[in-house]
Amino acid sequence: MDSKEVSLIIKWSGKEFPIEDLTEHDTVAVLRHEICKKTQVRPERQKLLNLKYKGKPVTDDVRLGAMDLKPNFKVMMVGSLESDIKEASSRPEDVGSVVNDFDNEEEDNVAFENKEVYLAKINKRIKDYTIKELNPPREGKRLLVLDIDYTIFDHRSAAENGTELMRPYLHEFLTSAYQDYDIAIWSATSMRWIVEKMKLLGVTDEAREYKLVFMLDDAAMITVLCPLRGVIEVKPLGVIWGKYSQYSSKNTIMFDDLRRNFLMNPKSGLRIKPFSEAHLNRHKDKELVKLAKYLKAIAEHCDDFDTLNHRRWEDYLAKKRSSH
Repeated sequence: MDSKEVSLIIKWSGKEFPIEDLTEHDTVAVLRHEICKKTQVRPERQKLLNLKYKGKPVTDDVRLGAMDLKPNFKVMMVGSLESDIKEASSRPEDVGSVVNDFDNEEEDNVAFENKEVYLAKINKRIKDYTIKELNPPREGKRLLVLDIDYTIFDHRSAAENGTELMRPYLHEFLTSAYQDYDIAIWSATSMRWIVEKMKLLGVTDEAREYKLVFMLDDAAMITVLCPLRGVIEVKPLGVIWGKYSQYSSKNTIMFDDLRRNFLMNPKSGLRIKPFSEAHLNRHKDKELVKLAKYLKAIAEHCDDFDTLNHRRWEDYLAKKRSSH
C-alpha cells in the first residue's frame, strides 16, 4: 500500500504547529480538520494564505498530493479564536445528542473513496500508537470495546458524585461480561480524562470482580471524509486487531451511542441507547441488564460474530428465550 505521507507546519498566531497525520490522498478539508485539532480554530474560520493550487487559493476538495508540497512546507494561517470555539471543539463527544440525525440506514454503509488511505492511517496507528495494557489478555476470550460518555456515564448532568452519573447496573454488567470477554475502553477524549472517569465510576478499583485489558483515547482514532457527513473522527477496530492477533471481527463487539464511531467496522458495532439526563433516567434505565444477556447469548451460541446483525440484538434475545 503505497500512500505517501504529507507533513506540514502551520504558522499561526506566532506559533508553529506540525501536522503529520496526513497522506497525499487526503483533501484540504481533512487538513483543516487536523489544524482545528491542533489550534482550536474552526475550519470555516481558517484562511490558508500561501496554499495554492494551479495559482489559485485552494478549495476544500483539492487533494494534498496534487499540490506537490515539500516535506514540512510552512502554511501561513489567519483565523480567529473565540471562547465559544474552544468550548465547541475541545470535547467532540459532547455533541452526541445533536448528531443523532447521522444515524440512518442510508449513510451507514458509505463506500469510501480511497479506502486505502484509511487503511494506511490504521497501519500508522498500529505502528505508532502505544496501548498500555492494564491486565493481560486471556486466552480464548472475546473482546468487548466500550465507549464512556452517554454509553456508561452521563458526564453532562448535575450530580453530587460519580454514582449518580453512572449508568445503572454498570458493575453487574461488567462482571457478567468479564466471564466471556476481555473488556476495553475507547473514548474520544484524552487519556487523562478517561483515567479520571474510570476512577470516578470505580471501574478500576482493585476489588472488582472484573478487570480492564486496556484503554484507548482519541489519539487512536482516525479522520475520514464522508460524502454525506463531511470530515469525522472514527474508532477503527483494526488498530486493536493489528496489535492483538487473538482479536478480530469474528470475536469483537463495540458498544457506542454514536454509530458513526464504528463506521469503519459497522458489523462489529452495536449502537447503545444513549444514557443522558441521569437525574431523570437512572431509576428506570435497564439497557445494560438486557445487553448483558445479549453478550452472554452470543458468547454461548455464536462462533463468528460476523454472522450477527447487532441492530437486531433484541430480536436475537427474544428468539433465544422462545427456543428454551
